[in-house]
Amino acid sequence: MSHIAVERNRRRQMNEHLKVLRALTPGFYIKRADQASIIGGAVEFIKELHLVLHSLESKKKRRRLSPSPSPRSLLPVTPPAQVLSSPISSRTVELGACSSSPSADVEVKISGSNVILRTLSKRASGQASKIISALENLCFEVLHLNISTMEDTVLYSFVIKIGLDCKLSVEDLALEVQKCFSPEVAE
Repeated sequence: MSHIAVERNRRRQMNEHLKVLRALTPGFYIKRADQASIIGGAVEFIKELHLVLHSLESKKKRRRLSPSPSPRSLLPVTPPAQVLSSPISSRTVELGACSSSPSADVEVKISGSNVILRTLSKRASGQASKIISALENLCFEVLHLNISTMEDTVLYSFVIKIGLDCKLSVEDLALEVQKCFSPEVAE
């Protein structure tokens, strides 16, 4: 087999694998149809799946050890970050903050002009719409929402775009979203 035929076969296999990878990855994670975007989107999706897997494994361990699990242990431990005191801006460095309470855990990460917001709490009706409403009031646009439930616990994973009028730090955003879970707001 000639070198040209071997290379043609390799490219054909790569294109087939990329088509399969694109089909298995939710469309939100892939911004463009080029190879780098497909692979990058698949990596982000796999990271999200690892988070869900970690949550399920933690829940399984807790179920063996105690009868009533706390939702707090489902999120991976990320120390609160005091990394951004100026208004949120477009950066290439990933910034983050956490806010925990007995009712919910909130994790915020910023990368570029997008924000990844995760909340973990007991399931409550209308909670997602309360969070979305609060985000819109804070000049954020919800691009994507993924909801994962495990018995009476729910994990909301938002990807949101930072609005031009937004003047919040990551810590402030985590605290504002945390307010959505307080008993006064939840009723």
